[in-house]
Order: sequence, then structure tokens, then C-alpha cells
Amino acid sequence: MLSITRGGAPFGRRTLLRAGGGLLGVSLPRALAAEELAAAPGPQGRARSVIFLFLFGGPSQYETFDLKPEAPAEIRGPFQPIGCRTPGLLLCEHLPRLAAVSDRFCVIRTMSHDFNDHSGGAHYIQTGHRWQVPIGGGFSATPRDWPSMGSVVEHLARERTPTGTPAYAVVPNRLGRLQESGQYVRPGEYAGWLGQAANPLTTQVDRRGLTDNPYWRDCTDDELACRIEGLAPVGPELHARIVGRVSLLSQLDAQRRLVDAGLASGMDRLRQRALDLVTSSATRQALDLRQESAAVRDAYGRHLFGQSVLLARRLVEAGTRFVTVHYDACDGYGWDSHVHSADVRDHLLPTFDQALSALLLDLEARGLLDETLVVALGEMGRTAQPTKDWGRGHWSTLFPAVIAGAGVRGGTTYGSSDRSGQHAREQPVSPEDLAATIYQSLGIDPGTVLVMPDGRPMPLVAGGRPVMGLFS
Repeated sequence: MLSITRGGAPFGRRTLLRAGGGLLGVSLPRALAAEELAAAPGPQGRARSVIFLFLFGGPSQYETFDLKPEAPAEIRGPFQPIGCRTPGLLLCEHLPRLAAVSDRFCVIRTMSHDFNDHSGGAHYIQTGHRWQVPIGGGFSATPRDWPSMGSVVEHLARERTPTGTPAYAVVPNRLGRLQESGQYVRPGEYAGWLGQAANPLTTQVDRRGLTDNPYWRDCTDDELACRIEGLAPVGPELHARIVGRVSLLSQLDAQRRLVDAGLASGMDRLRQRALDLVTSSATRQALDLRQESAAVRDAYGRHLFGQSVLLARRLVEAGTRFVTVHYDACDGYGWDSHVHSADVRDHLLPTFDQALSALLLDLEARGLLDETLVVALGEMGRTAQPTKDWGRGHWSTLFPAVIAGAGVRGGTTYGSSDRSGQHAREQPVSPEDLAATIYQSLGIDPGTVLVMPDGRPMPLVAGGRPVMGLFS
């Protein structure tokens, strides 16, 4: 079953910020400047929403978007390159749909960082900040982690989204939930020190057994049926009563806020988000995939990844500003292909190829591609040295990313790698650069300052610059 977990005001937003910017964790001048930037023309504020496809485990550059047919045989890999609509770009033969629509996206060939670990890399890519490994080690998220880009969007843009619709969502599962009995709560997707009120709405999908991988197979509507975790199904009569009680409660809260000078506590925000999920028809409808035609659902693929990407498009249509789609592994392997490339060939590449190509065409047909930034990447790449069956080890020094929409110049590449596919030859792009690019595209100044719990001001991005060469 798919379930959800999530953790009349008397003052306008700007007035509220003037009254308590520091208490809300936002530097007032930066927050107001971000609003002005959002209204400015040009690529820096063109995206209304972001769909972030996170391919956890680290897809190989040699088997996806940076094939090296001229490299020595022991490096270049088992798959053949195919041409596409992008001059000078060779894609893997198992990405034919993306090859046919490559004029809609740009391939960054030079993502690079030095955190050659899954948890640290997942945090780095989703936040733009290096992960501080917990004292005593471990792989799970902590309250001290840097907030994800989605959580920052939730924090800054909450009042610019439709009523009851979350600004930030994660589908189909939190990262690590289906891995090794869910023992890991991987860092990167959460609000960290920003507070639970900025955590994402998160869906859950169970697998049928220890050997089942729903990312690779068709899922039934029953598996994808939505309910709120911890609550019984809400029928029409109960829903009407809840809405009436919430309305009365809102009137009482309005009077209390007058006394409190318009500043609500973190607990108030958490409670309001929970009530929004119960009462918001927009959220419930967005999560109901049965409202899509069979043809559209088939185009994305009935597998869990394809239906999750379709769900992301529905959430964006409903007003969600940032949706992360995790392509995780059920067996701890998946894109982390150390041993062999058979799963990459037979499952991972075909499902990714189908879902991403369908998303780009669907967004374009609906007039949403110009205002939706689509980003797809993993947390690392793979080593040049393979195993006997073409598995590869971790290699965060070089890996690709696909970026599209919101003014990105399609049919292009950014950066180039050396002959062996191990290092950037020119134009390396760091996680800080990627985060700055995403924030700027959303109309959020990457220099916006957040105030940490200990009072220290911290910029959203430290040391990164938006990659404006991606945009037209």
C-alpha cells in the first residue's frame, strides 16, 4: 500500500517577515531579495517547480551518457554507443527513447566531488553541502544535517503554494526504506537543523517479499492506493466533519495569533500541515494515479519508478514546488553495480529511459516544461576498472547529470571528460554549483542566509555558482 508520512492570518507574509525574520530562520534582506528575484525575467527565476530524479547508488558514466568507444577495451564497457539529436553526444544503446528526445535536455558530463560514499554523497547532492559524519560513524540522517534543497523550498515558499498542497514531496519511498529491511535512514532528503516543519511529504510503497523489486515490475493500483499513515480511511461524512472542526479551530487560532503578534510556533506549523493533508482535496487528487488515462500511465511504464515519475508530474501540476523521486535499490545493489551489469542492462536503464523520456514529452505537451526544471543524476559515477562481468566500483570524481526545462538549452552538453572517462577535462560542476543553479532557477538567491539553531548565519550555498551556461 502507498501511504503518506509527514511530519485568515492577520498579517501578510512581508509584514510577518519584518516582525520576526530572525525567529523564522531567514535573513530578512535576503528573503525579500529572493521574492524580488522570483519576479524578475530570465532563467534565474524561470522555474516554478523542480522534479529531481535521484538515481541512488551511482549510475556508470560509461554505460549511460559518457560512453568512451575510443578508450581501451578494458575500460569502455559492454554496451554500444548510439547517436542522438545532440551533436557530439553518444548515448548507451539501452537509452533509445532518450536518444530520440535529446534535443529536450542537456547532459552535464562533469559532475564531481570527493565524498566517495553513498550516504555522504546522497547528502551532498541533495543539499549542496558536505555531510558531517555522525560521531561514532553510521549511515543515517541526523538532526544536525544540512537541510535538503526541497526543505529549503518548503521553508521559504510555503505560503506561495496552493492551500493544503505541500511545497516539498518525496516519492515513492524515503531513501533506504526498502534497502536491507529499511535499516538505513539515508541523509539528504530531510530538513535537518531547519526543523521538522520543513520535512517532505513522503509516500511509502511496500514490496511483496524479500526478493521483490517493484521498481522493475508492473505495480497494481492496489499497491499504489493512497492513504495517510496512522489514520483510517476518511469517508465523505467524516471528511466534512473534520473540515468544519478545522474551520472553527482556525478562527480560534486567528485570535490567539493576534496576541502572539502573528508568530506561530514550529508545533503550530506541524499541526497545520497534518490537518492540510487530511482536508486538502488538491493533495488527495494529485496522489490518485487512477485519474490518469491508461495511455499516459503506459507511456511512463507501470513499474514503480515510472508511476512515481508520473506522480511527481501530478504533484507539480497541483502546486508542489519540489518533488524528489528516488530510484532506490531493494537489495542494496541496484545502480551500485559492483558485481555485474546485467541488472543495469535488463532493468535499470530501460525503466529510467522510459520514465524520463515520457516525463519530458508529457511536460512539453502540457505546456509545463518551460516552467519545470528536471534534474536526473546519482551521487557518484563508477570506476574505469571493471570486474569480469562489468561491475564497477565507486568513483565520485566524475559522473553525469541530465538537466532539462525552465530555459535549459536542449540538445547540448556541458563540460567534457578525459579519454578514459575518469576526470573532467573542462568545466567541472560541483554539488555546490548544482544547488546554486537549482535555487537560482527557482528564483531563490543562492546567497540567501538561514540562521542556524545556535544563531550562526549560513548562506544556502557556500562556494558554488549557478551554471548559467546551461540556459538559453
